[in-house]
Amino acid sequence: MTQFFAMGGYAVYVWPAYAVFFIVLAWDWFAPALRRRRLTRQLRGRIARERTRSARAARAEVTT
Repeated sequence: MTQFFAMGGYAVYVWPAYAVFFIVLAWDWFAPALRRRRLTRQLRGRIARERTRSARAARAEVTT
């Protein structure tokens, strides 16, 4: 087992390559969910601002 983990003396290069691969793989899996969450939050904010703006415009029409 020790020989396997030593990778014939190349473990210093092989195991970090595996680590980088799995980090990139995890990022590729999480990034779309994080992006979707951010975009949803932005869209909700825009919709709320539009509703506020249209409500103010409606109140301004009523008072004039």
